[in-house]
Amino acid sequence: MLKAFSFPRAVPVLAMLAAGACAHAPAGEPPAAPGHAPERHGPAHAGGMPHRFEKAEDWAGRFEDPRRDAWQKPDEVIAALALPPDAKVADLGAATGYFAVRLAKAVPQGRVFGVDIEPDMVRYLGERAQREGLAHLVPVLGEPADAKLPEPVDLVLVVDTYHHLEDRAAYFRKLQASLTPRGRLAIIDYRKGQPLGPPEAHKLAPAQVREELESAGYRQTASHGFLPHQYFLLFAPAS
Repeated sequence: MLKAFSFPRAVPVLAMLAAGACAHAPAGEPPAAPGHAPERHGPAHAGGMPHRFEKAEDWAGRFEDPRRDAWQKPDEVIAALALPPDAKVADLGAATGYFAVRLAKAVPQGRVFGVDIEPDMVRYLGERAQREGLAHLVPVLGEPADAKLPEPVDLVLVVDTYHHLEDRAAYFRKLQASLTPRGRLAIIDYRKGQPLGPPEAHKLAPAQVREELESAGYRQTASHGFLPHQYFLLFAPAS
């Protein structure tokens, strides 16, 4: 679970997506609920919680825990995105491929770019794509300030990663260049007041997400309310 990109990279850590595999949760964070992977915090997260994600195989059991499906509802999320079979999609913060693999199966004539800034996650995802016969699932080693997408995409999916970004308006303003004319942006992140996810101080209200993305040149086009712990917002470039 990408699952951030826009912080200074003081150490080579991954700061994307909800995940976790420590024997204990990071400082200030509650222990994982059943089927929930704790947060992955990067070097410049507001809470200052650096975390390494080098051994992808050790993390895969947590990221891919089937119990996560009960609250993450990945199949419903992908159905709500209504992707044509030839869509090009980027999963920002892909980690071990929880969403990226499902997206690849949903767009058999398209292409999915699984972006991560942790090299071992990118390595693992490439091997998993090969193992599962998903030649159109392409792992991409991103940078903190650049997703490094090799071509424009129709959808950028950002799950449990948005709150990690330091200069979100600048990041997503730049990302518009990687969207096709029909391109959309989907943001799924933790609601305030929910037991899962990062500490409460690090959670962002949907109104703040909308305000920031509007300042980056987007407009909200839809939202979905079926996720129990997260909001699910869709955006498109404003012009």
